[in-house]
Amino acid sequence: MKTLNLDLQEKSYPIYIGQDLLSEGGLLTKHISDKQVMIVTNTTVAPLYLQRVQNLLSSFELAQVVLPDGEKYKTLGTLNCIFSALLENRFDRSCTLIALGGGVVGDMTGFAAASYQRGVNFIQIPTTLLSQVDSSVGGKTGVNHVLGKNMIGAFHQPKCVLIDIDTLDTLDNQQYSAGMAEVIKYGLLGHSNFFNFLQKNIKDLMDRNKPLVAEIIYQSCQHKANIVAQDELEVGKRALLNFGHTFGHAIENTLGYGTFLHGEAISVGMLMAVKLSQLEGYLSSNQVAQVQYLLEKANLPISIIGKISVSDFMKAISVDKKVINGNIRLILLKKLGHAFVCDHYKNQLLNQVINEFCQ
Repeated sequence: MKTLNLDLQEKSYPIYIGQDLLSEGGLLTKHISDKQVMIVTNTTVAPLYLQRVQNLLSSFELAQVVLPDGEKYKTLGTLNCIFSALLENRFDRSCTLIALGGGVVGDMTGFAAASYQRGVNFIQIPTTLLSQVDSSVGGKTGVNHVLGKNMIGAFHQPKCVLIDIDTLDTLDNQQYSAGMAEVIKYGLLGHSNFFNFLQKNIKDLMDRNKPLVAEIIYQSCQHKANIVAQDELEVGKRALLNFGHTFGHAIENTLGYGTFLHGEAISVGMLMAVKLSQLEGYLSSNQVAQVQYLLEKANLPISIIGKISVSDFMKAISVDKKVINGNIRLILLKKLGHAFVCDHYKNQLLNQVINEFCQ
């Protein structure tokens, strides 16, 4: 097992990464301050891992809520199921919520924990690659709205993140590929060594070589933890983690949540950002080709041609958390491994990219 620490002073917490961690009850119990524990999971994960987690916590006053599975259920209506379960079981402000599942479960559980009685503790046990490398770390929580993704939420840090890579054994190939999109994001944001590592090992990674999978999870979490420690509330550097997400969220919103998995939408969104970076004069055509090749080897989509009209895409992209005073802030690359916040791109080049990817 490897342990990372996300340093946020009094809100600091460990990220445990390893195999068979769902057999290590002590990793969880030392982060639970009182007797009431609510496990939040979904209909896919519950039959696989709920009983194992319950067995670790047999000495606590346990309850659980099993949500429907899918991005389309990441709504205020579904969130209310968690609140109802907490109230029906008379859970108080000393309780702890445990998110057992992927990014949707983690985001909604964290938001419920941030809101219930104005804030209670929670723990992340992510079971998908995407949630293990990205969404479980950093304290972003929330739900979607029909007009925009993740527009309703809060920053609320967990007490710990427990990543058992053995849970990936039950993850289907499409979901695994979707998680690789966020891994590739860190290769593009972080340093060229990690991008080169991904290029060199992409076949073995897609074959789920466990030592290599553990390494990419560790590297991704370490990169995110370093950024979040400097900018918890996304007023500066943390915005870089949204690379490809403004485009990707517009794709999800326009197609309907769940039509593309989040990682699939981010794959196309990153390639759009890379292409705009090329048109702005930062990247070469060869670098764009390298990124596209890596995405394709990870079995990720690289286009939305025929799926979204240009006008619908433009409407969706204007409703985003990164819109400041009516201006769409984008994350671009000056080179592979060096991202920056860009407010002054050429609108005609943005339109060119959107046309290229939509038509």
